Amino acid sequence: MMKLAKLLHSKGFHISFVNTHYNHKRLLRSRGPSSLDVLPDFCFYSIPDGLPPSDADATQSIPAICESVPKNSLEPFCELISKLNDDLPVSCIVSDGCMSFTLEAAKRFTVPEVLFWTTSACGLLAYTQYRDLIQKGYTPFKDMSYLTNGYLETSLDWIPGMKNIRLRDFPSFIRTTDINDIMLNYLMTEAETLPRGSAVVLNTFDALEQDSVNPIITMNPRTFTIGPLHLMQRHVLDDRLKQIGSNLWKEDVSCIKWLDTKDPGSVVFVNFGSITVMTKEQLTEFGWGLANSKKDFLWVTRPDIVGGDEAMMPPEFVDDTKGRGMMTSWCPQEQVLKHPAIGAFLTHSGWNSTIESISSGVPVICWPFFAEQQTNCRYSCVEWGIGMEVDTDVKREEVEAQVREMMDRKKGKIMRSKALEWKKKADEAVVIGGSSYVNFDKLVGEILLRN
Repeated sequence: MMKLAKLLHSKGFHISFVNTHYNHKRLLRSRGPSSLDVLPDFCFYSIPDGLPPSDADATQSIPAICESVPKNSLEPFCELISKLNDDLPVSCIVSDGCMSFTLEAAKRFTVPEVLFWTTSACGLLAYTQYRDLIQKGYTPFKDMSYLTNGYLETSLDWIPGMKNIRLRDFPSFIRTTDINDIMLNYLMTEAETLPRGSAVVLNTFDALEQDSVNPIITMNPRTFTIGPLHLMQRHVLDDRLKQIGSNLWKEDVSCIKWLDTKDPGSVVFVNFGSITVMTKEQLTEFGWGLANSKKDFLWVTRPDIVGGDEAMMPPEFVDDTKGRGMMTSWCPQEQVLKHPAIGAFLTHSGWNSTIESISSGVPVICWPFFAEQQTNCRYSCVEWGIGMEVDTDVKREEVEAQVREMMDRKKGKIMRSKALEWKKKADEAVVIGGSSYVNFDKLVGEILLRN
């Protein structure tokens, strides 16, 4: 969202960036108290999310947010717009596609509303199928044995743009026995608001996801692929904007110096994103899998990655990996993935991580946690040919084998060369005249400036 805001600013728009109070506080904590006071026409505001106050430096409960925000944030959001209108009238709203309560605000103030879905196109397409999956009886499950009895292997052949897709490849919220499940219903109804947006924006590029984008265009013909957004940043020329960051965790940049000491393609980068929570056992299995592979690794372990526990590996692990393993709580991921020392990325398959990896020509070892990470993993491994998947029930032997395969063997070499092909296509999409560059111009000219 921040990257899109910077691009819009570079086209002459005045930006009012709206967070929840909770995330706004975290942003100031991670970036510094005056870090957002950079430009007079790029301002930050916040509204309540309706949840009890908390100062924890951790990710909030996603179901709690999804239940609370639509009920509690519309009126504060409208009050903010009224206040902004006293100074400089709001000409359009660009909101997270999953925050469609803002459509009501756009209607009240008669301004266009752009829905920016931060998922992959394939992930969004999968969400749009949720109602059909319920109506056809695929979900909710009769009981939780369906998770392990082979039912998830059921193949579906009726979804436009998705071939050989299995139930296990759908965003994880279908894995419930409860028809009233918060997340199942939330994503189903949010995805159904696609046609109501003045436009839909996706952080992807045509060459990568055209088959998934086409069915979305039938739902809203004003769908624009303008990614990879982090590569589109080269068109943002104002150096002051580069100071404005959006990480909610403090970045440790010392890992870049450490990578500088390593050979090209020799390091496995491990990061499970900003939301994934794992058990202590899973953390231990990943750790020993990495240690036993004898490969160098840079491993990001957020303070809250292990639910209720501190993410700590035993002293013998630290001894075993001395000199070839670096652990840190957060890092500048784009910079890390671009570093020549990185040979593979062990990831949760979140969309930002996936598209950043593709754009850097780095193949992936996927361990999807929830939401559309399952879909991204499937596409990485099958459609795009750049990845392999670790079993949910992670075992150190499998981690070790996959790391060795990716770093040293034929399969890994093929995936690396495929990833480099995608990198080239990502670069082509964002140059002047490229598909994403042209689409961004169209978004601005046909939707945002026309109104």
